[in-house]
Amino acid sequence: MVKHIVTFKLTGTPEERLEVSRRFKEALEALPAQIDVLRAIEVGINSNPSESWDVVLTATVDTMADVERYAKHPAHVAAAALLGANKEARACVDYEI
Repeated sequence: MVKHIVTFKLTGTPEERLEVSRRFKEALEALPAQIDVLRAIEVGINSNPSESWDVVLTATVDTMADVERYAKHPAHVAAAALLGANKEARACVDYEI
């Protein structure tokens, strides 16, 4: 099994960042029903105002090859597009469990 953890830093006002984060979270949480290799996904919106990262996701797949299949799936690509011009930075870690 592989854990795929990604965190995003967004641009905009706090209200704009929260709205983008909420839409992104909703789209990501719908993905397990659409992407067969995605075993689970958890999405969190940062509630600590002293931290600068806005959203984190933890996805579980069976293999590293499945991470790539998930990333290229049209439903995932559409969800990622919701961040649009608001995406300032992205960090990712994939590890086997």
